[in-house]
Amino acid sequence: MNVLLWHVHGSWTTSFVHGRHRYLVPVTPDRGPYGLGRARTYPWPDSAVEVTPEELAGADVDLVLLQRPEELELAERWLRRRPGRDVPAVYVEHNTPKGDVPNTRHPMADRDDLLLTHVTHFNELFWDNGGTRTAVVEHGIVPPAVEWTGELNRLAVVTNEPIRRWRVTGTDLMPRFADVAPLDVFGMGVTGLAQRLGLPEERVASHDDLPQGVMHVELARRRAYLHLCRWTSLGLSLIEAMTIGMPVVALATTEAVDAVPPDAGVLATRVDTLVEAARWLAEDRDAAYRLGARAREVTKERFGLDRFLADWDRIVEEETCASR
Repeated sequence: MNVLLWHVHGSWTTSFVHGRHRYLVPVTPDRGPYGLGRARTYPWPDSAVEVTPEELAGADVDLVLLQRPEELELAERWLRRRPGRDVPAVYVEHNTPKGDVPNTRHPMADRDDLLLTHVTHFNELFWDNGGTRTAVVEHGIVPPAVEWTGELNRLAVVTNEPIRRWRVTGTDLMPRFADVAPLDVFGMGVTGLAQRLGLPEERVASHDDLPQGVMHVELARRRAYLHLCRWTSLGLSLIEAMTIGMPVVALATTEAVDAVPPDAGVLATRVDTLVEAARWLAEDRDAAYRLGARAREVTKERFGLDRFLADWDRIVEEETCASR
């Protein structure tokens, strides 16, 4: 199949384009948010092909995969075909609802021309999807090429824009953990975090937008993975850390409660409990190894790439066959 999709979320798209289809990825001269093209920091196969808006008008497209509401109009304009009517369409919702939760109405609610696919069961439950058909395809990842060593008695955090998002990403909680062990914060927009928190950089070190492979190598050297997001979809970075073999210390919120079993980490809504868990793992490397080994075992089974791609193959086939 020829599947049109925009490059929105790097890690998720990296997994998706490892399937057996041909993936048409829009590219524009400015490589802006609607024309980013192929990834530059993730390994993508040759089956992910860059296409310009002009080329899409005559392109053979079997399915449109939408990820933002405005892509409906954009796809119709660039394809000169209506997604969901002239060409099958699936909408992927990556995020938890915002606003009046749990009454937040999804932008694709009450549509009969597409399938609304969520990445977690929590998200499907909390969004008001109306009468739109829904499905859940849990994450699957390309396994990192490294395994946990944990020789550095430091805590790793992967997050994007923690200064702007603040309470959403649990940034306000970081000083309590920095008292236990130094934090290494990886992701986009993390520069200046220590200053914003009023802490010395030796307690909170920022690693801004490293290539994925380099970040995985650095994560594997840290003692444990710290997940402080209050309200977010299940982050792929959490799954990647678990696959590396990192023990998890996490807020017991959203899908993390289901994704991290109790023998793979410590989850709680009581921050004191998590601080003590971080202290325990910092002092007991053997315990960290045991929890991390269980985390690796669980994620390889549940969030494996083969399962993810098989689920998506079924959806692609069902939606294209139904349209015919």
